[in-house]
Amino acid sequence: MSSTPSSPLHLAVALDGTGWHPASWREPAARPRDLFTAGYWADLVAEAEAGLLDFVTIEDGLGPQSSHFLEPDERTDQVRGRLDAVLIASRIAPLTRHIGLVPTVVATHTEPFHISKAIATLDYVSTGRAGLRVQITARPNEAAHFGRRTIPPIDAYDSPAAQNLVADLFDEAADYVEAVRRLWDSWEDDAEIRDAATGRFVDRDKLHYIDFEGRHFSVKGPSITPRPPQGQPLVTALAHQTVPYRLVARQADVGYVTPHDAAEARAIVAEIRAEQEAAGRADDRLHVFGDLVVFLDADPARAAARRERLDALAGSPYTGDARIFAGTPGQLANVLEELHGAGLSGFRLRPAVLGHDLPGITRALVPELQRRGLFRSAYEADTLRGLLGLARPANRYAAATV
Repeated sequence: MSSTPSSPLHLAVALDGTGWHPASWREPAARPRDLFTAGYWADLVAEAEAGLLDFVTIEDGLGPQSSHFLEPDERTDQVRGRLDAVLIASRIAPLTRHIGLVPTVVATHTEPFHISKAIATLDYVSTGRAGLRVQITARPNEAAHFGRRTIPPIDAYDSPAAQNLVADLFDEAADYVEAVRRLWDSWEDDAEIRDAATGRFVDRDKLHYIDFEGRHFSVKGPSITPRPPQGQPLVTALAHQTVPYRLVARQADVGYVTPHDAAEARAIVAEIRAEQEAAGRADDRLHVFGDLVVFLDADPARAAARRERLDALAGSPYTGDARIFAGTPGQLANVLEELHGAGLSGFRLRPAVLGHDLPGITRALVPELQRRGLFRSAYEADTLRGLLGLARPANRYAAATV
């Protein structure tokens, strides 16, 4: 399923606050006063749709943002607080026509049953453009918000104790997605009869118990929401190493990875494909997208200067899990083309400052990719699965009945 350099690539953007740089809210284009309004998010997604992007992801969490990876901080000079990502997506869905909407869901402390019907509802509201980005949390303070379990403090993810904990949380997330997927299938497509003359609204024989029994939880089913328009909304996940690569290979339609060059991209794709085969999914289409943080300007010196200015405001250089690019849209197109040739079928770009770099993507990068024959000139499908070339899957329970 690897891509060739000449095949069209897919593009998504990751929406987070005012942008991915922690000082982004201080830029003139940032609109921090609008951050908790529906209009702010509607404008961002409208811009992304004008650029013909495949989908947007919306970041979320179960605790305030922090400059520390595993614990809260006391900083007051960075954006803190969020709106609920699933509810933002549901609010924006009727204002859009083509772009996919993929809110983040934290599997560690939420229930598969609730999320399955929330994303199924989003798929109805958007007429087939919903997905989710599943993530875990190992933060003790977030566990304390729920009081159902404790998560021991860990100093770093590379200690043996931390690795065991994280592996367990990813196994739980895989079970979580499996339960969600079964719930989406728990109503057959023609379960609703809606025949007023006979008084039959639903065919009860076409609603199925899922009877999911895992190590972490059990779910009886069926859902209370009929099967979504896409059958299975998109499942996506961010992965940085073997354990999360395995989650992507077992359960995702799109995996986001963070290579810093083409050789690393090629190695990551090969590992995910091997895990995909081991999971018995070798014939399934699984997209692997590269994540990059982007500072885009017409002049590369201006992009570099803007990054330096924001770093100075933040008090330290911005670093993250993903490669950071600062330069022109043409230079970024070169990078994407090279990584695309290494097997990545698309990219999820993280705008450093949404008000500046999102238009840089939609109004400058996209036209450049179109000139190179690497990106669509019009939306070619009405559903998110359709945009990504993913077939609408058969219902597992209907197939069993037949």
